[in-house]
Amino acid sequence: MTRQRPLLLLTIAVFGAIALAFGPVAARQGSPADTRPPGTSYKAPAWTFNKITDGVYHAVGTGSLVVMSNATIIEGDRDVLVVDSQVSPGAAWALRDELKAITPKPIRWVVNSHYHFDHSHGNQIYGPDVEIIGHEFARQQILAGKSQDSPAREFYVGGVPAQIKGLEARLATASADKTKATIQNQLDIQRNHLESTNAVKPTPPTLTLTETMTLFRGGREIRILFLGRGHTAGDVVVYLPKERIVATGDLMVNGTSYMGDAFVPEWVDTIEAMKKLDLGTVLPGHGAAFTDMAKLDHWQAYLRDFWSQAQRFHKAGTPWEDAARQVDLRGNAVHFPGIRTVGLTPNHGMRRAYEILDGKVK
Repeated sequence: MTRQRPLLLLTIAVFGAIALAFGPVAARQGSPADTRPPGTSYKAPAWTFNKITDGVYHAVGTGSLVVMSNATIIEGDRDVLVVDSQVSPGAAWALRDELKAITPKPIRWVVNSHYHFDHSHGNQIYGPDVEIIGHEFARQQILAGKSQDSPAREFYVGGVPAQIKGLEARLATASADKTKATIQNQLDIQRNHLESTNAVKPTPPTLTLTETMTLFRGGREIRILFLGRGHTAGDVVVYLPKERIVATGDLMVNGTSYMGDAFVPEWVDTIEAMKKLDLGTVLPGHGAAFTDMAKLDHWQAYLRDFWSQAQRFHKAGTPWEDAARQVDLRGNAVHFPGIRTVGLTPNHGMRRAYEILDGKVK
């Protein structure tokens, strides 16, 4: 027994050291941040990871789970940076879970391209070992509740309960099995979406910038840049100079971008600043990745057209609601096929234009 005692003490010491070393990790793994959130009863996969180059992916939703915005995945030598955390904790959880099939490296950094709900409401699933990076303005807006309480969120999410009721009514009257299955699938997706958005706890960035920040992850240089006001007052882009890739959030989307919180004249200048980067590929916040840099010119032309018309309506004393119905942007339809009729839907962009022209927004 006397000879066994030193061995016993050594064993206790070793296991004690292990407990001290891994105790915090175990606590984190059992924390709410690592618990599967509501709204994740979906048919995988929720994401398609489109490879852009080695270690860089553009993640887009498959439709089996409402994710709303894209994500950009950037691998470093030891860890991963994700651009935009999605519309809900459920969508963010699905991205993190499915990303394991692409890389075993842990997510260490999350960048919010801006504060809007569809790009920041997944922040809460990340524990203290993950830094969430954003512009100082984005942090301020999220802390003030602006990501949760906004016309944009109401327009895009507020109608979900009514959609669910409508689908339930259609399901009750459907007779064909194939029709029932289709409606049931749509109903499941929307119920998931509502459950997940109801679980959101707006969580601000933990690390902020006002101009630039650069991360060096092995051989990967990652620049986070504020190029000027545009879609919001605090949009950042994530630029990989070596790979000539930029993730833009909603400063550039593959289509027309929401303008309800925009600074339209400055947006044109911000896109001009983006064009000065050495670019080969744009990874937008919505829509497919693209390499045609003429799209930046087309978006600037759209913004100039909109602003010119908004100024004329405002000068004529036309109420902003009427101006939103009358604005004619069909001259841009060759580059934006989604423009089919006169008018702007949602009309928030025209209201915003009037706020700027009235001096209510500086």
